[in-house]
Amino acid sequence: MANEAKPCPCNIGDRLEYGGLGQEVQMDHIHGYVVKPTAASEKAIIVIQDIFGWKLPNTRYIADMIASNGYIAVCPDFFVGKEPWSPTHDWSKFQEWLEDKKATNIKREVDATIEFLKTKCGAKHIGVVGFCWGGVATHYISLQYPEIKAAVSVYGVVRMMEDKYDLKSPTLFIFGEKDDYIPLDQVKELEDKLKEKCKMDYQVKIFPGQTHGFVHRKREDMNPEDTPHIQEARKDMLNWLNKYM
Repeated sequence: MANEAKPCPCNIGDRLEYGGLGQEVQMDHIHGYVVKPTAASEKAIIVIQDIFGWKLPNTRYIADMIASNGYIAVCPDFFVGKEPWSPTHDWSKFQEWLEDKKATNIKREVDATIEFLKTKCGAKHIGVVGFCWGGVATHYISLQYPEIKAAVSVYGVVRMMEDKYDLKSPTLFIFGEKDDYIPLDQVKELEDKLKEKCKMDYQVKIFPGQTHGFVHRKREDMNPEDTPHIQEARKDMLNWLNKYM
Protein backbone atom coordinates (compact mmCIF):
# COMPACT_ATOMS: atom_id res chain seq x y z
CA MET A 1 0.00 0.00 0.00
CA ALA A 2 2.60 2.49 -1.04
CA ASN A 3 2.24 5.45 -3.37
CA GLU A 4 4.46 3.95 -6.02
CA ALA A 5 3.06 1.46 -8.50
CA LYS A 6 4.28 -1.93 -7.36
CA PRO A 7 2.50 -5.15 -6.41
CA CYS A 8 1.36 -5.78 -2.85
CA PRO A 9 2.75 -9.24 -1.92
CA CYS A 10 -0.32 -10.49 -0.06
CA ASN A 11 -0.31 -13.77 -1.98
CA ILE A 12 -3.78 -13.53 -3.46
CA GLY A 13 -2.83 -16.07 -6.11
CA ASP A 14 -5.54 -17.83 -8.07
CA ARG A 15 -6.64 -20.13 -5.25
CA LEU A 16 -10.22 -18.89 -5.02
CA GLU A 17 -11.43 -22.45 -4.63
CA TYR A 18 -11.08 -22.09 -0.83
CA GLY A 19 -14.68 -21.39 0.11
CA GLY A 20 -14.17 -21.56 3.86
CA LEU A 21 -16.09 -23.34 6.59
CA GLY A 22 -18.63 -20.61 7.30
CA GLN A 23 -21.45 -18.97 5.40
CA GLU A 24 -22.25 -15.61 3.85
CA VAL A 25 -24.96 -13.55 5.54
CA GLN A 26 -26.61 -10.15 5.28
CA MET A 27 -25.79 -7.72 8.09
CA ASP A 28 -27.91 -4.60 7.70
CA HIS A 29 -26.52 -2.87 4.56
CA ILE A 30 -23.48 -5.15 4.07
CA HIS A 31 -22.66 -8.79 3.53
CA GLY A 32 -20.39 -10.79 5.78
CA TYR A 33 -18.72 -14.18 6.10
CA VAL A 34 -19.51 -15.84 9.43
CA VAL A 35 -18.01 -18.99 10.91
CA LYS A 36 -18.90 -20.33 14.35
CA PRO A 37 -16.95 -22.58 16.72
CA THR A 38 -18.08 -26.12 17.46
CA ALA A 39 -19.16 -25.16 20.99
CA ALA A 40 -21.41 -22.22 21.82
CA SER A 41 -19.50 -19.01 22.51
CA GLU A 42 -20.27 -15.47 23.66
CA LYS A 43 -16.95 -14.23 22.29
CA ALA A 44 -16.65 -12.89 18.74
CA ILE A 45 -13.88 -11.50 16.56
CA ILE A 46 -14.35 -9.10 13.65
CA VAL A 47 -11.80 -10.10 10.98
CA ILE A 48 -11.03 -7.19 8.65
CA GLN A 49 -9.95 -7.69 5.05
CA ASP A 50 -6.94 -6.33 3.23
CA ILE A 51 -7.22 -4.45 -0.08
CA PHE A 52 -8.21 -7.68 -1.87
CA GLY A 53 -11.59 -7.76 -0.15
CA TRP A 54 -13.70 -9.87 2.16
CA LYS A 55 -13.76 -12.90 -0.14
CA LEU A 56 -9.98 -13.38 -0.22
CA PRO A 57 -9.31 -17.04 0.72
CA ASN A 58 -6.38 -16.04 2.95
CA THR A 59 -8.62 -13.88 5.13
CA ARG A 60 -11.38 -16.49 5.36
CA TYR A 61 -8.73 -19.03 6.28
CA ILE A 62 -7.78 -16.87 9.27
CA ALA A 63 -11.44 -16.45 10.23
CA ASP A 64 -11.82 -20.24 10.18
CA MET A 65 -8.68 -20.61 12.30
CA ILE A 66 -9.96 -18.10 14.87
CA ALA A 67 -13.31 -19.95 15.01
CA SER A 68 -11.50 -23.23 15.59
CA ASN A 69 -10.08 -21.60 18.73
CA GLY A 70 -13.49 -20.98 20.25
CA TYR A 71 -14.59 -17.64 18.81
CA ILE A 72 -17.41 -16.60 16.52
CA ALA A 73 -15.58 -14.98 13.57
CA VAL A 74 -17.10 -12.56 11.10
CA CYS A 75 -15.46 -10.99 8.07
CA PRO A 76 -17.67 -8.11 6.85
CA ASP A 77 -17.51 -6.52 3.41
CA PHE A 78 -16.07 -3.19 4.51
CA PHE A 79 -15.95 -2.06 0.87
CA VAL A 80 -19.78 -2.30 0.84
CA GLY A 81 -20.02 -4.00 -2.56
CA LYS A 82 -17.35 -1.88 -4.24
CA GLU A 83 -14.79 -3.77 -6.28
CA PRO A 84 -11.73 -4.82 -4.27
CA TRP A 85 -8.24 -4.27 -5.56
CA SER A 86 -6.72 -6.87 -7.89
CA PRO A 87 -3.07 -7.53 -8.77
CA THR A 88 -4.10 -7.10 -12.42
CA HIS A 89 -5.16 -3.50 -11.82
CA ASP A 90 -2.95 -0.56 -12.78
CA TRP A 91 -0.98 0.26 -9.63
CA SER A 92 -0.61 3.87 -10.73
CA LYS A 93 -4.37 4.14 -10.10
CA PHE A 94 -4.20 2.75 -6.58
CA GLN A 95 -4.63 6.03 -4.69
CA GLU A 96 -7.61 6.90 -6.88
CA TRP A 97 -9.16 3.50 -6.14
CA LEU A 98 -8.55 3.98 -2.41
CA GLU A 99 -10.25 7.37 -2.29
CA ASP A 100 -13.74 6.07 -1.43
CA LYS A 101 -12.47 3.18 0.71
CA LYS A 102 -10.87 4.96 3.65
CA ALA A 103 -10.09 2.62 6.54
CA THR A 104 -11.08 5.43 8.91
CA ASN A 105 -14.52 5.90 7.33
CA ILE A 106 -16.12 2.64 8.45
CA LYS A 107 -18.24 3.55 11.47
CA ARG A 108 -21.55 2.52 9.89
CA GLU A 109 -20.12 -0.88 8.90
CA VAL A 110 -18.54 -1.45 12.33
CA ASP A 111 -21.79 -0.53 14.07
CA ALA A 112 -23.76 -2.90 11.83
CA THR A 113 -21.32 -5.74 12.51
CA ILE A 114 -21.36 -5.23 16.28
CA GLU A 115 -25.17 -5.12 16.26
CA PHE A 116 -25.29 -8.33 14.21
CA LEU A 117 -22.90 -10.11 16.57
CA LYS A 118 -24.89 -9.06 19.62
CA THR A 119 -28.40 -9.71 18.34
CA LYS A 120 -27.92 -12.62 15.93
CA CYS A 121 -24.93 -14.44 17.44
CA GLY A 122 -25.34 -13.72 21.15
CA ALA A 123 -21.89 -12.15 21.44
CA LYS A 124 -21.13 -10.35 24.70
CA HIS A 125 -17.40 -9.85 24.22
CA ILE A 126 -16.07 -8.56 20.87
CA GLY A 127 -12.54 -8.17 19.54
CA VAL A 128 -11.05 -7.23 16.18
CA VAL A 129 -8.20 -8.46 13.96
CA GLY A 130 -7.21 -6.79 10.69
CA PHE A 131 -4.62 -7.18 7.95
CA CYS A 132 -2.97 -4.45 5.83
CA TRP A 133 -5.93 -2.10 5.06
CA GLY A 134 -7.68 -3.94 7.85
CA GLY A 135 -4.76 -3.28 10.16
CA VAL A 136 -5.36 0.45 9.72
CA ALA A 137 -9.09 -0.13 10.30
CA THR A 138 -8.27 -2.09 13.46
CA HIS A 139 -6.13 0.79 14.75
CA TYR A 140 -9.05 3.15 14.06
CA ILE A 141 -11.53 0.89 15.88
CA SER A 142 -9.23 0.57 18.90
CA LEU A 143 -9.27 4.38 19.15
CA GLN A 144 -13.03 4.77 18.77
CA TYR A 145 -14.71 1.78 20.46
CA PRO A 146 -13.96 1.27 24.18
CA GLU A 147 -16.32 -1.74 24.15
CA ILE A 148 -13.86 -3.67 21.96
CA LYS A 149 -12.06 -5.99 24.36
CA ALA A 150 -8.95 -6.72 22.28
CA ALA A 151 -7.45 -5.63 18.96
CA VAL A 152 -4.69 -7.03 16.75
CA SER A 153 -3.45 -4.79 13.94
CA VAL A 154 -1.37 -6.80 11.48
CA TYR A 155 0.91 -4.74 9.19
CA GLY A 156 -1.43 -1.77 9.14
CA VAL A 157 0.26 1.08 7.24
CA VAL A 158 1.53 3.36 10.01
CA ARG A 159 1.52 6.61 8.04
CA MET A 160 -2.26 6.36 7.60
CA MET A 161 -2.78 6.67 11.35
CA GLU A 162 -0.21 9.31 12.30
CA ASP A 163 -0.82 11.28 15.50
CA LYS A 164 -3.47 8.85 16.72
CA TYR A 165 -2.21 6.98 19.76
CA ASP A 166 -4.79 7.23 22.56
CA LEU A 167 -5.99 3.64 22.32
CA LYS A 168 -9.24 2.64 24.02
CA SER A 169 -8.65 -1.11 23.59
CA PRO A 170 -5.63 -3.31 24.36
CA THR A 171 -3.88 -3.57 20.99
CA LEU A 172 -1.15 -5.78 19.56
CA PHE A 173 0.68 -4.43 16.51
CA ILE A 174 2.45 -6.99 14.28
CA PHE A 175 4.95 -6.01 11.57
CA GLY A 176 7.45 -7.70 9.26
CA GLU A 177 11.05 -6.54 9.25
CA LYS A 178 11.26 -6.59 5.43
CA ASP A 179 7.90 -4.93 4.73
CA ASP A 180 8.38 -2.63 1.71
CA TYR A 181 5.25 -0.67 2.65
CA ILE A 182 6.01 0.02 6.31
CA PRO A 183 9.55 1.32 6.98
CA LEU A 184 10.96 0.35 10.36
CA ASP A 185 11.53 3.99 11.28
CA GLN A 186 7.73 4.45 11.12
CA VAL A 187 7.24 1.43 13.37
CA LYS A 188 9.79 2.85 15.82
CA GLU A 189 7.98 6.19 15.84
CA LEU A 190 4.66 4.42 16.45
CA GLU A 191 6.16 2.60 19.42
CA ASP A 192 7.72 5.77 20.82
CA LYS A 193 4.46 7.71 20.52
CA LEU A 194 2.43 4.92 22.10
CA LYS A 195 4.89 4.83 24.98
CA GLU A 196 4.43 8.56 25.42
CA LYS A 197 0.67 8.93 24.92
CA CYS A 198 -1.10 5.58 25.35
CA LYS A 199 -2.43 4.51 28.76
CA MET A 200 -3.97 1.28 27.47
CA ASP A 201 -2.01 -1.97 27.25
CA TYR A 202 -0.29 -2.47 23.89
CA GLN A 203 2.58 -4.33 22.25
CA VAL A 204 4.55 -3.70 19.06
CA LYS A 205 6.30 -6.76 17.64
CA ILE A 206 8.51 -7.00 14.54
CA PHE A 207 9.16 -10.39 12.94
CA PRO A 208 12.64 -10.80 11.42
CA GLY A 209 12.92 -11.36 7.69
CA GLN A 210 9.16 -11.19 7.08
CA THR A 211 7.45 -9.28 4.28
CA HIS A 212 4.02 -7.70 3.92
CA GLY A 213 1.20 -10.23 4.12
CA PHE A 214 3.12 -12.97 5.94
CA VAL A 215 0.65 -13.68 8.75
CA HIS A 216 -2.42 -14.40 6.64
CA ARG A 217 -0.84 -16.63 4.04
CA LYS A 218 -2.73 -19.86 3.65
CA ARG A 219 -0.89 -22.97 4.73
CA GLU A 220 0.15 -24.03 1.23
CA ASP A 221 1.59 -20.58 0.62
CA MET A 222 4.13 -20.82 3.43
CA ASN A 223 7.84 -20.97 2.65
CA PRO A 224 9.56 -23.42 5.03
CA GLU A 225 11.94 -20.78 6.35
CA ASP A 226 9.04 -18.43 7.10
CA THR A 227 6.74 -20.98 8.71
CA PRO A 228 8.04 -20.60 12.30
CA HIS A 229 7.51 -16.82 12.16
CA ILE A 230 4.03 -17.18 10.67
CA GLN A 231 3.03 -19.69 13.32
CA GLU A 232 4.50 -17.55 16.10
CA ALA A 233 2.61 -14.47 14.89
CA ARG A 234 -0.66 -16.40 14.78
CA LYS A 235 -0.02 -17.76 18.26
CA ASP A 236 0.70 -14.23 19.49
CA MET A 237 -2.56 -13.04 17.93
CA LEU A 238 -4.58 -15.79 19.64
CA ASN A 239 -2.79 -15.33 22.96
CA TRP A 240 -3.58 -11.61 22.89
CA LEU A 241 -7.24 -12.30 22.19
CA ASN A 242 -7.39 -14.99 24.89
CA LYS A 243 -5.79 -12.64 27.42
CA TYR A 244 -8.30 -9.82 27.02
CA MET A 245 -11.45 -11.51 25.78
